[in-house]
Amino acid sequence: MPNDLLNKGRYGEDIIIRVVDSGIWPESRSFSDEGYGPVPSRWRGKCEVGQAWDQNNCSRKIIGARLYSGGLDEEDIKKNEYLSPRDAHGHGTHTASTAAGSVMAGASFHGLVAGIARGGAPHACIAVYKALWKTAGGGTFGTAAVLLAALDDAIHDGVDVLSLSIGGFTEYSFGALHAVQKGIIVVYSGGKDGPRPQTVGNNAPWVITIATSKIDRSFLTVITLGNKQQIVVWDTNNKL
Repeated sequence: MPNDLLNKGRYGEDIIIRVVDSGIWPESRSFSDEGYGPVPSRWRGKCEVGQAWDQNNCSRKIIGARLYSGGLDEEDIKKNEYLSPRDAHGHGTHTASTAAGSVMAGASFHGLVAGIARGGAPHACIAVYKALWKTAGGGTFGTAAVLLAALDDAIHDGVDVLSLSIGGFTEYSFGALHAVQKGIIVVYSGGKDGPRPQTVGNNAPWVITIATSKIDRSFLTVITLGNKQQIVVWDTNNKL
């Protein structure tokens, strides 16, 4: 059973998950360090400061934060987001909470599906490495050079798990191989090009490649029209 696995793993206690993405929003309740003990002594990383980010944004939950902008136009970056580990896009915050979000009661989506939210390893520590940057069009961009630099630092900093929800870097997966050789578990996303055959990305044999799936729940809500007529609508793909 999943709960048995979580119990045996102490919900990720003393595990450091390093998320390479677009940064993190530290004020989210998913990253509360309430009840956490000291930072693992093997941790050798940093908490880099920058725009809208200081040392107080790191904690016993977010134990490290770095940014990688080498070779990029920093003035251009500032037009669209923060030159710091702070997340202006949202994807990094989303993936960090999915991997290791703390247990959070009373969560809901605009009042729908209220309940308890948590990540896969809710007691794990997070080290966020910002290597993706928001574009004017709302997407993200990064380079192989900054990604490889982030992977190199992960090996040095003492992480246990590397989480990279990033597509298009399969040809640079030798950087992940170096991490695996050091005993670090590397997890990549499978991409969003399915469900056709042969569309899974990041399929290097030394990494764990995962993908999402639909769920069997329906989320009902009531829409009231201008004439006071009410229509019940639902979404079965969790996209409402």
